[in-house]
Amino acid sequence: MSPLEAINALGHEEIVVRQDPASGYRAIIALHSTALGPATGGTRLWSYDSFDDALLDALRLSRGMTYK
Repeated sequence: MSPLEAINALGHEEIVVRQDPASGYRAIIALHSTALGPATGGTRLWSYDSFDDALLDALRLSRGMTYK
């Protein structure tokens, strides 16, 4: 599944991507659902092979935290 397909299929409320040009660091914040209250969840610091891999992992992690 491509990241765009995952975004559409998994029903996320918001996805934010930020980058620090000096360090090359990228951060992805994925909010799946705030229907049951404020967003809380997990944080993962990992080196991915590609941005798409990182985005898919963030989408899956945030969706999983919705049901935890």
